[in-house]
Amino acid sequence: MFKPYGVITPVLTALDENENFNKDAYQKFIDHLIKSGVHGIFSLGTNGEFYAFSFEEKLEIIKAAVEAVDGRVPVYAGTGCVTTKETVELSKAVEALGGVDCLSVISPYFTAITQDDLYRHYSAVAKAVNLPILLYNIPARTGNNIAFTTVKKLAEFDNIIGIKDSSGNFDNTLKYIENTDPRLHVLAGSDSLILWTLKAGGSGAISGCSNVFPELMVSIYELFKKGDFEAANEAQKKIRPFRNVMQMGNPNSVVKRAAQLLGYEVGPARAPSNVQNEAIDKALLDVFKLYK
Repeated sequence: MFKPYGVITPVLTALDENENFNKDAYQKFIDHLIKSGVHGIFSLGTNGEFYAFSFEEKLEIIKAAVEAVDGRVPVYAGTGCVTTKETVELSKAVEALGGVDCLSVISPYFTAITQDDLYRHYSAVAKAVNLPILLYNIPARTGNNIAFTTVKKLAEFDNIIGIKDSSGNFDNTLKYIENTDPRLHVLAGSDSLILWTLKAGGSGAISGCSNVFPELMVSIYELFKKGDFEAANEAQKKIRPFRNVMQMGNPNSVVKRAAQLLGYEVGPARAPSNVQNEAIDKALLDVFKLYK
């Protein structure tokens, strides 16, 4: 079964000045990330603004990602939607496209649901497709935390292979690692917890910051694998100033603005979450000076 590992980039979705998908710029940015050493490309994660696109646009974007990657690294695709019906339909359509190695399925958002609801939701998706599935937990955005007990139950499905934890709660991550199923892979979703997740037995990270600092984020994983924990910790600490700026606005929109300021043609975020703030720009430019 597919094994997620390393630093996977939830790639920014490039748009033009009219907020339409910019395929050429998107594929060039993916090529840059792969050449910078990332271990996987994740199309339509939170940093890819999955919430901002229609069903048809999502398929177009994922297809473009598969083309750009061209088999060099694994491709992950976000297919989670608010309803189980739409999540199943999108997951099946993405599987039919071909070229995607793993689905990332965020828990339903906005609607208040129980753990039993989550179990039924993910069960339906797992039964509908053959592709590996990575659960995606981000309770600050969805309002729903996937309990470790629910993850343990879902391990009955062979194609559910793990979970990305963006709760920011390391104890929650530890419960996934220690109290579910040893075959499940746990990935850090909070960039400040990458090294600690690896030390606890995690498999890697889906790193929003790797859109901006791919070599730095990859180095945390590579140094850890070499056993150089001191150097890995120094690399981990270097992202704190950037993480602080991310809190000045919608975090993934700040990441996109940072990539723009560095000269990458990713375009604006779709309104209303586009970042147009002189204070944020100044803070980002000040942070960039720290990495020279």
